[in-house]
Amino acid sequence: MNSIRIDNGIILFYGNRAGRVEDGCAVVDPMFRGQELSGFLERQRHISEIKWMDGMFDRLMAGGAESCAGQGLKNVRVWQLKPDVDVYMKFIGYGEMCKRFGLPDRENYQAVYDGAVETNDLEALYGKFGNDGSALPAGYKGHSLSMSDVLELYDSGGSSFHYVDRIGFQEIEFAAPQQAQGQTMQL
Repeated sequence: MNSIRIDNGIILFYGNRAGRVEDGCAVVDPMFRGQELSGFLERQRHISEIKWMDGMFDRLMAGGAESCAGQGLKNVRVWQLKPDVDVYMKFIGYGEMCKRFGLPDRENYQAVYDGAVETNDLEALYGKFGNDGSALPAGYKGHSLSMSDVLELYDSGGSSFHYVDRIGFQEIEFAAPQQAQGQTMQL
C-alpha cells in the first residue's frame, strides 16, 4: 500500500483524506502540508496547481468522498469590518447600514477566513462561525460571526455574498471596486 495516493479524485495521505483533485487543481488541507505530500503532488502530471485550504479534511470526513464533486460544495470567506472603520457601522442590521452608511462597501472589510466547509447552508455556517467562538476552525482570524459580517460562498463559477442581518441574511453585491484610473472612453 502506498503511503500517499490519489483514489477517485481524493488525495489519501497515510489513510487520511487530505484533499481532492479536480480539473487539474489539488485542494489540500494545510494540516497535511509537508515536504513529502508537496513533492508527491508536484510530481503528478495531471495536477497543474496546488491550493492549501483550511477545512478540507473536515469537509471530506463529514461528507465522504463523493460529496465534494457531487453536491457542488462551495468554499467560504468570512468578511468582517476593519478595526479602523466607524464603530457605529459594526454589529448593525442591513437596513440601518444602508440608511446610515450606504450599501456595504468591500473597502471597509477584510477577509478573516477563507476555507472549505462541509455545507452551503447559511444557517449552518452561522452556527459554525457564530455562537461563542469556542469552535471556530483553524485559520479563523476574527470574532464570532455577527451582524454586519458578510459570508461569501464561492467556486470556480463565481461568488455570492450574504450580509448577516438581524434575522437571517441579505444577499448583497460586494464585488471588488472597479479601477477607474487609466480608463478612457472610445467613440
